[in-house]
Amino acid sequence: MSDRTERLIDIFIHSFMPLLQAGVKFTVPLTLISFALGLIVAFITALARLSSLKPLSWIAWFYVWIIRGTPLLVQLFIIFYGLPSLGVTLTPFPAAVIGFTLSVGAYGSEIIRAAIGSIPAGQWEAAYSLGMTRGQALRRIILPQATTVSLPPLFNSFISLIKDTSLAATITVTELFQKGQQITAAVYEPLLLYIEVALIYLLFSTVLSGLQSWLERRYGRHNVRAGGRIS
Repeated sequence: MSDRTERLIDIFIHSFMPLLQAGVKFTVPLTLISFALGLIVAFITALARLSSLKPLSWIAWFYVWIIRGTPLLVQLFIIFYGLPSLGVTLTPFPAAVIGFTLSVGAYGSEIIRAAIGSIPAGQWEAAYSLGMTRGQALRRIILPQATTVSLPPLFNSFISLIKDTSLAATITVTELFQKGQQITAAVYEPLLLYIEVALIYLLFSTVLSGLQSWLERRYGRHNVRAGGRIS
């Protein structure tokens, strides 16, 4: 075995734990917090889009239009580097959370809105015939079915988000990708380090894909047992 090969193996082994720790300490929490907050924003935005109150619907549409129509990287730069000119200064992690939350909220709202819209109108009519209000029908009948419909695309968004968090490196969040950049600058082996970073992202994505499959099977069985009946 050549000296260079031994050096590469040594770098790979010794850099793995620092990279994994950066992923667990920053990438995973950033993903979980942003996605949880983003789902709340997405749900509220979806209901606003479906609202009969036109001003509310227009505001929600405008938010979705802006976020979906501009790059996430530009949004992060506006929040972290642009807002200080208005007197609003944020540390890197909260700035990243805000940026990713707004992104998840916009894209997730369209998923939730489409899922609610996919429920047959007869479900609403049947609920009304039982004396339910619109809110009761939404909560008891429509949302449980819409949850099953929206689960796969929402989880796909979650998996995409954990990879998109690499953009947080551009606003100095010391997550997995930036940690890889720091180690690369020290050992001058970019190909090896970036491949290692990619493998750790792949590990996270694979675990989440397995969790997604389990949740889809569980909710699928639950939906079959429920039989889509109004009770």
